[in-house]
Formats: sequence, structure tokens, C-alpha cells
Amino acid sequence: MPPLPLADAPPPDGTLADACGEEPKGLCEWVWERSGNETLAGLADWVIGRPLTAVLILLVAWIVAKVVRRIVRKAIFKVMVVDRDAATRALQRVGVAKDAVTIDDPRRTARATSIATVVTSTCTVAIWVIATLLVLGEIGIDLAPLIAGAGIAGIALGFGAQNLVKDCVAGLFMLIEDQYGIGDSVDLGVASGAVERISLRTTVARGQDGTLWHVPNGEIRRVGNRSKVYSVALLDVHVAYDADLGLTRQVLHDVATAVCESEDYAGDVLAAPELLGVEEIAVDGVTLRLLVRTGPGAQFRVQRALREAIKVGLDRAGVAVLPPPPREASRAASEDGR
Repeated sequence: MPPLPLADAPPPDGTLADACGEEPKGLCEWVWERSGNETLAGLADWVIGRPLTAVLILLVAWIVAKVVRRIVRKAIFKVMVVDRDAATRALQRVGVAKDAVTIDDPRRTARATSIATVVTSTCTVAIWVIATLLVLGEIGIDLAPLIAGAGIAGIALGFGAQNLVKDCVAGLFMLIEDQYGIGDSVDLGVASGAVERISLRTTVARGQDGTLWHVPNGEIRRVGNRSKVYSVALLDVHVAYDADLGLTRQVLHDVATAVCESEDYAGDVLAAPELLGVEEIAVDGVTLRLLVRTGPGAQFRVQRALREAIKVGLDRAGVAVLPPPPREASRAASEDGR
């Protein structure tokens, strides 16, 4: 409908500011200019203009949130992809042949999903908070007191939840840096064991005695991961002071090789066993050290098999095996995390 000529328009009922406020909206101003009726212009603004604007704001917020979630998720999955070549090089530096390495990180998807969920949720909340404020502004609510009140409440909440924020931030960085994952055997300082659950706030680990530890992430000052890329089955064998070391080394080498090449343990072993030689000489005996590089977390079962086979082999060879010193026995028990 073409606009009415000014001569034919009804006399204005009040002013534009009275009808549409100090900052008139497009629809309200359009109706007021053509009808000159303050009530009709205000009614059109409240019934059609403001609801339509609010719907558009919410629609845009929904589209932006969906696009942001998609972009963030793809970016995080791309960043969190395991550098297989780097992991292979790390294993080669410790003597593992390239053709013997199969790098597969089953935790990658779970870790990337956890991080993506946190980041996308944060972005989504921020987008909808902004959209809600814009909608409230459209319906005429003064946002200044609301924002000021929210700021004061945020400060108070921040002071009261410092430890919670600290735990969440620490947990996020632990996930990003992949310090450990579910199933890893870890030493968290305050507790050690196999990780059963990880959240932004806590890490849950089960100790060897079955104790379930709930450790706030903000309390973790150091992390010892015994299951990262590869593990090491480390054994110290204590023999009598007058034992034939040449015979002892030969027995250890033969027994360790037989265990590592057996059908039960060949899949866990990444490289041939290394007999490092004499580790310590004491007044009551000699300590020889043996190590075998295994897949992540497989060192415990390999250690147990090696201990049994070494005991049998040395007994048959007539080499006297001594009990480990107290400190060594304590260390061995703590290393057998499962």
C-alpha cells in the first residue's frame, strides 16, 4: 500500500518519542508516520515488532551456536590427533624397531570428546546469555541493574568457589595435555593406582588394595604415568656375593629371552630384554638389573612372569638368590600397581 500523502494523513496523536520512545524501532516509526496514532504505533511495536525481533535474535543465536559447536569440535579433534610419527620416533630412540611399533591411542577420541564438550558448552552458554540479554533489552527491561547485579554475584561466587574453579582449570589442562587416561597406572603424589574416571573436577583412581581415591585435580602437583607410549619391566636380581656372575648373566639373558618370545608375552614386549649388568655391590650380595620395554601397562604381568622364570632358572643353575633389601621390596610392591 503506497504511503498516504502528508495532506491526507491524520493529525499526529502525540509525538514519535511518545509513541515509540527515544530510540524508535522501524515498525513503530513506520506505523506512526502513516497513522499518526500513538496507541496503534505502540501496539504494533509490542505485538509485532518486538516479538519478531526477539525471534530473530533467538534464531541467529541458535544458528551461531550450532556453527560454533561444529567448528570448535572439528578444530579440537584436529589438534588432539596423536602424532604417530613422533610417538614412533620416541620408541625408536629407546631401541624399539620401527616395524615392531604399532601406535594406537584408543583414548584419543574419548579425550577429544571430553574437551570438545567442555569448550562447546562454554561457548553455547556464552552465546545464549548474550542472546537473552538482547531479548530482555528488546522488551524494555533496563539491563544496567541486571548486569551490575550479575557482576556482584559473579564476584561473590568467584571468591566462594576458588577451589572449584582451580580444580576445573587444572582438569581441563590435564585433558588437553593428555597427562593420563582411563586405565593408566599413575602416581598422583597424594594417591596412586589405576585411573577409573576423569572429570574436570576430580580424578578417580583405584589403589592396589582396592581403595578408590577421589583426588581433586587442583591438588595434583605432579603426575607419574607408568603407561605412556611404552612401559618398562624393571627387575633387580640379588645373588650371593660369591656367585658366578658370568653364569648368572647367561641364565638371566636366556630366561628373559624365553619369556619375551613366548606366546603369552610376545605381544606385550616391544624390544629384546636388556641386561644392564651389575647395579650394586653390597656386603651380602650383588644386584644385577634387567629391563624389558613393553606396551603401555603391560609391564606388571611381564615382571611377574620374569620373576618366576628367573627364580626357577637360577635355582636350576645353582645360583643362590637373595631376598631384596627392604627398600627394594617396598619399591617393587609400589611399582606393581595392579
